[in-house]
Amino acid sequence: MKKHEVVTMVLEGKRPPYVPWHITLTQEAEEKLKQHCSHGNLESFMGNHLKFQGNPVGYMTYMGDHRYQDHFGVIWNRSIDKDIGVVENCLLPEASLKGFCFPDPEDPMLYAGMSERTGDSDNLFRIYPIGFSLFERAWTLRGMERLYMDMVDNPKFVHQLFSSLADYTLEVVHRACDAGTDAVYFGDDWGAQHGLLMGPSHWYEFIYPQVKRLYQAVRSRGAYVFIHSCGDVDELFDSLIEAGLSCFNPFQPEVMDVFSLLESYRGKLAFFGGLSTQQTLPFGSTDDVRDAVHALLKAGKPGGYICSPAHAVEGDVPVENMIALIETLQEQLR
Repeated sequence: MKKHEVVTMVLEGKRPPYVPWHITLTQEAEEKLKQHCSHGNLESFMGNHLKFQGNPVGYMTYMGDHRYQDHFGVIWNRSIDKDIGVVENCLLPEASLKGFCFPDPEDPMLYAGMSERTGDSDNLFRIYPIGFSLFERAWTLRGMERLYMDMVDNPKFVHQLFSSLADYTLEVVHRACDAGTDAVYFGDDWGAQHGLLMGPSHWYEFIYPQVKRLYQAVRSRGAYVFIHSCGDVDELFDSLIEAGLSCFNPFQPEVMDVFSLLESYRGKLAFFGGLSTQQTLPFGSTDDVRDAVHALLKAGKPGGYICSPAHAVEGDVPVENMIALIETLQEQLR
């Protein structure tokens, strides 16, 4: 059975022949693994089941001095965080969209590398990621503190901003579906270690209406919907399912009971993640990593689960733990 078929079974609530997996590495972790791996192709070594097409933040233009500008015009300083960076400018200093120009949703750079599945050689489940898709894109433009204040002082502007961002993203969604994708993966962190960043009332007022528009558009095109939202957000699961969500990531064990949720939502919502990147991977032994992965595979065997670290593997993870993770996942196929 092809890998994309196994993932599809998981998303459809069926029992797969084994638990599929996906591992993402930060730049630092990737370099460490390359140095200790005799395999020239890390993707082949890891055996991932998902193929992310395009760039999760659109695309970046290097400005020099560790600074990159994304297609919205946001400047990211990557001198310390080399994978995402820190926002340095504010494109919306006032609570107004007057004079602001959205990027071109037809820009071919947004869809670089995408293609329809071509025969048996294209084995992976294809995902088009849209990072900073709504709330996160809003704060990169307006500033986090200003956006929170706007929710109280300028709610009309926040509605306009979120609606306009969703309009733009809908255009991207349809072009991604035209180009050939199995799923659209939205990135939009809503949670902290305990509860929602903005509280449920503001989430339902400003974010949920646009989430429903986006998810339903994806499902209308016959594709699946993934969301990456860090933090303690399980109180939203029922509403997200109603909106059309297929799979939730990163499924952090530090902030939610992953085993209870897997059981409770099996057949209604799939999960992707679950292995601790805050404790087990960086600080556990290789036996700790193997035990944690075995427990997740056992819980996910009936379906509804893609095994993965809860976030991209960071550079503080010992290479021995990375290899223990990969080997334990691949033991399923022996």
